[in-house]
Amino acid sequence: MRHGGKILVDQLAIQGVERVFSVPGESFLAALDGLHDSGIRNIVCRQEGGAAMMAEAYGKMTGRPGILFVTRGPGVTNASSGIHVARQDSTPLVVFVGQIARAHRDREAFQEIDYRSVFGTVAKWVAEVDQTDRLPEYIARAFRVATSGRPGPVILALPEDMLSGSADVPDLPAAQRPVPGVSPDAVEAVEQALTQAKKPLVVAGGSVWNAAAAEDLARFAASWDLPVAASFRRQDHIDNRHPNYVGDVGIGMNPKLGKRLAEADCLLVLGARLSDSATGGYSLLDPARPGPKIVHVYPGPDELGHVYVPDVGIVADPAQMVAALAGRNAPPSGHGDWTRTLRADYEGWVQPVETPGAVKLEQVVAWLSDTLPDDAVLTNGAGNFAAFLHRYYRYKSWGTQLAPTSGSMGYGFPAAISAKLHHPDRVVVCLAGDGDFQMTLNEFSTAVQHGAAVIVIVANNGRYGTIRMHQERHYPGRISGTDLANPDFAALARAYGGHGETVRDQAEFAPAFQRAVASGKPAVIEVTLDPEMLSTAMTVAQTRAQGEKARGGA
Repeated sequence: MRHGGKILVDQLAIQGVERVFSVPGESFLAALDGLHDSGIRNIVCRQEGGAAMMAEAYGKMTGRPGILFVTRGPGVTNASSGIHVARQDSTPLVVFVGQIARAHRDREAFQEIDYRSVFGTVAKWVAEVDQTDRLPEYIARAFRVATSGRPGPVILALPEDMLSGSADVPDLPAAQRPVPGVSPDAVEAVEQALTQAKKPLVVAGGSVWNAAAAEDLARFAASWDLPVAASFRRQDHIDNRHPNYVGDVGIGMNPKLGKRLAEADCLLVLGARLSDSATGGYSLLDPARPGPKIVHVYPGPDELGHVYVPDVGIVADPAQMVAALAGRNAPPSGHGDWTRTLRADYEGWVQPVETPGAVKLEQVVAWLSDTLPDDAVLTNGAGNFAAFLHRYYRYKSWGTQLAPTSGSMGYGFPAAISAKLHHPDRVVVCLAGDGDFQMTLNEFSTAVQHGAAVIVIVANNGRYGTIRMHQERHYPGRISGTDLANPDFAALARAYGGHGETVRDQAEFAPAFQRAVASGKPAVIEVTLDPEMLSTAMTVAQTRAQGEKARGGA
């Protein structure tokens, strides 16, 4: 006989779980007891939102479900931000939620919520385990659902009396991810479409990817002489130094790449979704009008035709498709001039545009790109600061970019902690805005407690920059709700027991970074930016003038 917490944790061990993230709650004490001597590391966090993002980042890095334990009511609703990231980023995640006792249900008992109603549109599957002896069954299914087809989050509610109850039940074997195969006919259909195209463009993205796929994509692109773009925040799917890489299609994309996307006569989409961020708000490719031939390879059938109807829709693992294509002999290609044009567009785009101020974010990112090891992991949340990373940093290998395609603020720092725990020997850098960092900076004590020596570069311009940019475009000069009162971020890092410095001149940055690495502690380097700096290409004044002109024209 084992109590439910022990059954649950034994099943996690069988599934290969090495680490869970949690904020403890009395509703799952039995699970905490099960973890006590299990060998599974419990990373105790400070708030459920940060814990969920750490677990999601683990799923991104490994392709295996990140595991999160949170308590009922406010615990799981706090975690909803990270669960939403997992949904939109197609990341496998299994969330265990402490639940009220079964006899108290439907009385609005303490912290009671209806999990199916609250999370039914966000998670792939939401269920409640009513019988202790069915825990292995539910857990095995949760892992299968989280990893099959398009990966995503699964939520299992665990009534506390069920979890503390005992049962004599056998364990079930680890779930194996069902992988849709690649047929010869599917490979031939892709090749035929590319052979007929004059202006093809490959768009690679999605979460079902790995290091071998990145190498295969590079070989395939070189063999066929094809231009390859990455989808939003999936720039590590191919070495950005590769002569066939042409940039990323997403928020803040190179306008020239957007134009080429609209000109392409064939799109080979590998694992990505053609979302609004990839298509300029559906303006570059109008799903309601005829457009280029679309060959869409995706691991789940529901996405094919969901927005854009593909000419060739293939349910398959994109990594397997790329491997099959890379292993074939390519016919003579007439795409060379087209590919070189797109590559030249990219090379021009990554030349730094000078911003005002003594510290220039474009130079900070360029220094990082030129200096960091090829396997360094870069993370970010959301804000205009992230556009500098997307534009100027060259990702050299797969598994080096952790960023939310959902556009969630506060993601970068928890993701960096998770990355450092998983890759303790790698350099892990989080680029965060001042508003972005303050959403989850309380996890600094988590980093200190668990020895995650990440380096956070805080781009401090004293505002929510993205919203200010839109404000100046639509309501120029009418500043409302976007200014920030910030702490001394470097002093705050030191108060937590980490390393902290403030950089007020460009020449100070490189030595400060080297000292942060040498400290061996979680570190913050606050870079003070000129308030006039707003985006990679526009100042506040320029954006306001543009907005005034647009309003005058209207």
